[in-house]
Order: sequence, then C-alpha cells, then structure tokens
Amino acid sequence: MPKNLSSVAEAMTAFMQIIGLAKESLRKILLRGEFEEYSEDRRMHCTARLVEMLNQYSDALHKCDESDPKNNFLVEEIKVLEEVKGICLPNFLPRNAFLTILQGKVRAISSIPIGFVEQVWTYIEEVVISLLMRHSDNYYQLQLCARQAGPNLMAKMKERSIKWMTEIVDMEKLTDYTCDPEYVAEWNRLMAHQNAFIEGVLGDKERPSTITIEGIGEVEVEGLRRYPLMLPQAFDLKMRMAAYWKVVMRRFVDFMALHLQLSISNLVNKEMEAEIVNELMGPYGGGIERMLEESPAVAVKREKLNKSIKKLRDSKEVVAKIMDSFICYVD
Repeated sequence: MPKNLSSVAEAMTAFMQIIGLAKESLRKILLRGEFEEYSEDRRMHCTARLVEMLNQYSDALHKCDESDPKNNFLVEEIKVLEEVKGICLPNFLPRNAFLTILQGKVRAISSIPIGFVEQVWTYIEEVVISLLMRHSDNYYQLQLCARQAGPNLMAKMKERSIKWMTEIVDMEKLTDYTCDPEYVAEWNRLMAHQNAFIEGVLGDKERPSTITIEGIGEVEVEGLRRYPLMLPQAFDLKMRMAAYWKVVMRRFVDFMALHLQLSISNLVNKEMEAEIVNELMGPYGGGIERMLEESPAVAVKREKLNKSIKKLRDSKEVVAKIMDSFICYVD
C-alpha cells in the first residue's frame, strides 16, 4: 500500500519526487539511450526507435518520384522554359524557371515531413504517458492530472513542430541557396555529359529510345527530339536541379533531426513539469491538496487493511489477557 499523505507538505514532497523521477527516466530513454528500466520493452528503447523513424523518413524523401531524376526526363524543364520565355538574350538560364520547378517539387513532397512530425510526436506521447502512469501509480489524483496534461502538452509540441516544418517548406520554396561546395561540384560532374547526351539524342543515326547518363541512369529520349533548340538549356536546368535537390533533401533530414532533439530536451527539462503543475494547480485541478485524496479502490483497500489490523490488535489483546489469566491461575 502507498503511504497515506496527511499534509500538503507531504503531498508536495511526493509530487516533486515523482516529477523528478519521471524526468530522469525520460532523460535516460529519450535523450541518453539508457533503457535498463525497460530492458525487455523495445518500444521504450526510444533513441533507437527515433533513429529508425528518422531513417524511414529519409528513405521516404529519397525514394519519392520527385527525387528520381530519371522521372519524365527534361519534360517538365522544357515545359517551364517555354512558359518563361521573354525578350532577353537567349543564352541565359531564367532563374524563375528554376524556382518554378523547385517550388513544384517541394510542394509535392511537403506532406512527407509533416507526416513524420505527426508520427514521431504520437510515439513520444505514448512513451511519456506510459512513463508518467508508472511513476504516479500510487497517486490517483496525480494520474488524472498527468492523463490530462500529457495529451495537451503533446498537442502543443506537435503543433509547434508542424508550424516549424511548414516554415522550412516555405523557405525552401522561396529561395534557392546553399553554401555547400558539393552543389557546384555535382553540377559540373553532371554537365560533363551534356554534349554526349545531345549528340546521342540529335546526332545518333540509330535514334535510340533511351540513353544512359552517368549519375542519372537510363532515361527516355524519344519525345525530346522535337525540341532541339531547347535541349541544352533543359539539360542544364535539370542538372542544376538534380544537384540542388540533394542539398534540399539533406536539409530536410538534418534540420528535422536537430529540431527533434531540441524539442525533446525542452519537453523533458522544461515543458512537462510546467504543464503538469498548471493542470494540478489550475482552476479545475484542485491544487496540491487533491493529492491527499486517494482513489476509491485504494481507499477501500486501506479501510479493509485498517480493519484487519484493528482485528489483529484486538485479538492480540484478548490473547494477552488469556495468557495473563492462565499465568495467574498456575501461580
């Protein structure tokens, strides 16, 4: 049986101990990867599960159609270049053509990071609620507060992450920029195959339906022969996007990992305790005094136990009197 709290001071002490133990357990399983408390429960090996989810998220981004440079090779580029034509020199690649394609690609994959945010916070909510229930098992009123505060806090954290990720998506749609020198190096590697590709499309008498480009793969070219003048620009635009898209994908994954670690740290070290305190001390929480109230089940058990103890004491007194009488009779 848990200790019966008889004063506000005892209730406050118990509350602080429970919150302290819960925070330390969460630090272990969510931040440090120490899972001795749940050695048999793989679901609670949180750092490993989070890495798995992050890897699945990365795979989803890299395996989607937008990340396959062979998909509709040069078709979108030619279509966009036709629409952005203007009265200007012909040998300049229009920046708005690049941005138009970039925005379309980012929009197409934007549901993947948002879906990951929802998935990961749903998992963290399960972990946090389960752990809080375990640590507050003997305190019914605290469990009620934790059940209310936990989902509320997770909803706030999820909303905050979705808002942050939406801003990341909007930033990627607005500006094409990177300081990563690998972008230019990758673009140069891909552009080294431009002349051979154009020659294969327009000059090869065998008119192959597909051509293999190193770094891209085998692409269909049958329909591209109708646009001989646009092929150089379209190829350049495609290779710029292929090189830059790797940067975008890397940012989506890296930023998510960093944001996730910071959010979990804030959750454990700041947000959780404040949310539970607000719930407990709020207008509907009843204050710390509510912890003095036991759950009906525990109260019934305690009453039965007290009755049993009283019976044992009474029996002890009766036995003692009988023994005293027996001793007196013998004397």
